[in-house]
Amino acid sequence: EIYQYVIHPTKGSEDKYSAMDLRTMQDWIVARQLYGIAGVAEVTGFGGITKQYEVAVNPDRLKAMGVSIPEVFSALEKNNENTGGAYIDKKPNAYFIRGIGVVKTFEDIENIVVKTQGNGTPILIRDVAKVQFGTPPRYGAMTYNGEKEVVGGIVMMLKGANSSQVVKQVKNRMETIQKTLPDDVIVEAFLDRTNLVNRAIGTVEKNLIEGALIVIFVLILFLGNFRAGLIVASAIPLSLLFAMGLMNLFGVSANLMSLGAIDFGLIVDGAVIIVEATLHHLGLRAVRKRQLAEGSGQEAVGSGQFAIGNEKDLPIDYSDTLTQAEMDGEVFTAASKIRSSAAFGEIIILIVYVPILALIGIEGKMFRPMAQTVGFSIFGALILSLTYIPMMCAMFLSKKVTHKENFSDRMMNFFHRIYQPLLVKAIKIKYALIGATIFLLLISLFIFSRLGGEFIPTLEEGDYAIEYVLPQGASLSQTIETILQAEKIIKQFPEVKMVVGKTGAADVATDPMPMQASDLMVILKDKKEWKTTNDFYELADMMKDKLQVIPGVIAEPSQPIQMRFNELMTGIRQDVAIKIFGENMDTLALYANKVKASINNLEAEDLREFRNGDYADIHHGCLAYSDAVVKVSKVVSAEISTMLAETDKPVLDGSDTEGSLKPYLQFYNSLETEEVMG
Repeated sequence: EIYQYVIHPTKGSEDKYSAMDLRTMQDWIVARQLYGIAGVAEVTGFGGITKQYEVAVNPDRLKAMGVSIPEVFSALEKNNENTGGAYIDKKPNAYFIRGIGVVKTFEDIENIVVKTQGNGTPILIRDVAKVQFGTPPRYGAMTYNGEKEVVGGIVMMLKGANSSQVVKQVKNRMETIQKTLPDDVIVEAFLDRTNLVNRAIGTVEKNLIEGALIVIFVLILFLGNFRAGLIVASAIPLSLLFAMGLMNLFGVSANLMSLGAIDFGLIVDGAVIIVEATLHHLGLRAVRKRQLAEGSGQEAVGSGQFAIGNEKDLPIDYSDTLTQAEMDGEVFTAASKIRSSAAFGEIIILIVYVPILALIGIEGKMFRPMAQTVGFSIFGALILSLTYIPMMCAMFLSKKVTHKENFSDRMMNFFHRIYQPLLVKAIKIKYALIGATIFLLLISLFIFSRLGGEFIPTLEEGDYAIEYVLPQGASLSQTIETILQAEKIIKQFPEVKMVVGKTGAADVATDPMPMQASDLMVILKDKKEWKTTNDFYELADMMKDKLQVIPGVIAEPSQPIQMRFNELMTGIRQDVAIKIFGENMDTLALYANKVKASINNLEAEDLREFRNGDYADIHHGCLAYSDAVVKVSKVVSAEISTMLAETDKPVLDGSDTEGSLKPYLQFYNSLETEEVMG
């Protein structure tokens, strides 16, 4: 679910469009155009009233004319279809034959013949039923800001598609769709995955930039050489570029888990070793040359080779400036001595991430990109430290090998003066120190065993999804009324931009909720505009407390993606759930109550029980006849649907159940078995 939106009229036009009109716009204008976008798997409507052509049968007329429900079904089915035929080859053209039999108007349906009486008089649909616009049973609704019911849509993406690209195309198409709708009807998005993606990537970019600057500052500070610090720091963007190239090659997306796991300390480790070894080697050369100059007593010349032993007649070079060839040789010598040790350390780091690559399922989906990205970046840094870093040292490090004490040297000397006496004292009490260390380790293990755990730290998505549940068996109309009250309460918070309630299930029930359950999508303003509090989770608790004024309901704040993720993994939106399996629902309910009672003393914010809703069962026993159960079930379904079409209240609204059902149950009971069978 990458994009969710609502369709509603502007202020002042609420009475101009009915719920059926808005739903028709969703199904036949908005959804049809969104289906053409690459990467869109489904566009399902939510809320409103779906338009249908309905045949409302009259039980009295059916009985008077001797017509059964199966005969009406058969007549409608056989008189509403197109057929394809062969073709006529009439040179030079071919004419394809087809039969057009699909009904187009109310009159077409009304004139369908159900059966013919013995005297040859046909019985038409209009003789036993009324043809009208109707609606299927509603199992869900969508509300907006506590003001009204609206119609919405949910855009679902194909598995493996790029969510950012698909949402971008959906937004562009929405601009075109808006122009095709009436001026006083608007399409307003309330959940957009790209907002979260952009915030996450923005956070990663900010942290990467800040981390890189800190690393550069520390490198320059501790190396004591501005050029050396920049050479080491240049490995950071190049390693990231190398990693992103391999990510594109292997299909690893750039996300919070993959990019956020990059450690600049690991990336520059090999480069620091090479550069520091080079500076150390050049410093030793300067010391040796200074010692030779002091021992020989000769003056230095501008160039040439320095001589040792008895070769005093040759010119001796004590200058502190190296030629490019000498610099290349010194860098090569320094890098060759240290490279094997440094490469071994980087290989060890890469091996640490190998077990993560073996993860599968949800764990693999989440953590494999992290291991791959870190591995790519370290592998790139390894290659750079073998090739690029030595070359940059030879080219850009100063060829004057004289060294003067700088701030870095004074700082390190200061730390050495503190560290050296501490080290001497630690060696003297080594046994006591080891014992204290083991004791602290045991204490830390004990504390660790008492800590709570979670699969992954909670990501602050920026919006709330409040699970709102009424008592078991609540009707859709009651749930809508309560949800509108809850939305008005939440809208009182100045941090709230929009509240959209999704009650029950959509047409394509990707989230099959019962009618007493709702998801309140609370869209928040930017944190800069918050007034009540700046804490994301504290605001959620405040909303939960405010909703407690409505009796008999459970409100549990979560986040849109977090709630859906929990549900996809376990089928339960909460983090902890106990499932009881069995065949008898009454027995399961009994054990559910026992389990709930046994864990009531646990520290938990909410304990609830989920079970099936209430049913009105009609048992029939015409099993002596062929297809009896199927045909009788059609009668029951058709008659109850007719009653729903003729009355504004639901079948079981708790007010007049017996009176509402009585005439239809009398009709059902009065039918002889042969009449039902036709």
